[in-house]
Amino acid sequence: MSRAALLVLADGRFPAGGHAHSGGAEAAVHAGRITGAESLEEFCRGRLHTTGLVSAAVAASAALGVDPGELDAAADARTPSPALRAAARKLGRQLLRAARAAWASPELDALARRFPKGAHQPVVLGVAARAAGLGAEDAAHCALYESVGGPATATVRLLSLDPFDATGVLARLAPEVDRVAETAVRAGRRVAEVGTDALPVASAPLLEIYAEAHARRAGRLFAS
Repeated sequence: MSRAALLVLADGRFPAGGHAHSGGAEAAVHAGRITGAESLEEFCRGRLHTTGLVSAAVAASAALGVDPGELDAAADARTPSPALRAAARKLGRQLLRAARAAWASPELDALARRFPKGAHQPVVLGVAARAAGLGAEDAAHCALYESVGGPATATVRLLSLDPFDATGVLARLAPEVDRVAETAVRAGRRVAEVGTDALPVASAPLLEIYAEAHARRAGRLFAS
């Protein structure tokens, strides 16, 4: 396992398209639910324990070699919003392009052939981690960091939030990220044994509702 590869995959400069998405933060700002660092932290904590956990478990399962098609179908079933499903596949397609440029892998090539329009991003993330020689724990941590890092970065632009305050939010959430990653990896190992029904089903209905409204909003800064 290469720690350097983990840094490459988790780096915000990795060209995986995440910069164009706010993880629901833009819609939450418009709704008045994120107004500063304190409410951003609560928003990120909610994402971490719901959609973040599910994404991390899917990524961990893929890193363990679970069939990507089965995981993609399970991710689809856990994403009620058509707008979020479309965003997840767009991000997956972009991540797959970047991962194939970084790591030569028959599994990544096969995933591209199987899903020409893009698989769900956490599925691609797990396969990319596997191609980079990383493990389930690494994939889970990447997914969880993305789930909170995206909204934190977006809020700096949306609210002119002090970047130091946004970074403080991420630092305070770090112990929870570790705990949720452990839960996600346990779920991933269970999926490898008994199938995708073992994936978490934690949901965030308000994020789904916001996503549909955001997709129809004119003049938005972020795609989702």
